[in-house]
Amino acid sequence: MEQLVAEKALDEDCKLCPKFTRTFMILGKKWNGLIIEVLLKNGNMRFKDITSSIAKCSDRVLCERLKELEDEQIVIRNTYEGSSRVDYSLTERGQELRPVMEAVHAWSDKWI
Repeated sequence: MEQLVAEKALDEDCKLCPKFTRTFMILGKKWNGLIIEVLLKNGNMRFKDITSSIAKCSDRVLCERLKELEDEQIVIRNTYEGSSRVDYSLTERGQELRPVMEAVHAWSDKWI
């Protein structure tokens, strides 16, 4: 509920397209871009492998961000019958962020 109120206030303050604003609320949240990038580069990954790829993100925060990205249908949590194995991958929606991430790479290579 708080997030919806914050998004509404931001929309009113910025006068930007609500979909654009919502997208930046998702992608701009700390660690989300890095999680997406790691999964784009590596495909299915176990939690511990994501953790080792994003060393400064705590387990608690990583767990929260993965859940949020699941709720946004960007990441899917894969479980395997008859096994305790769990891993994460990008959904089709998440995979479609590839050109966005490539554009960010190109911009950062030029300007940062």
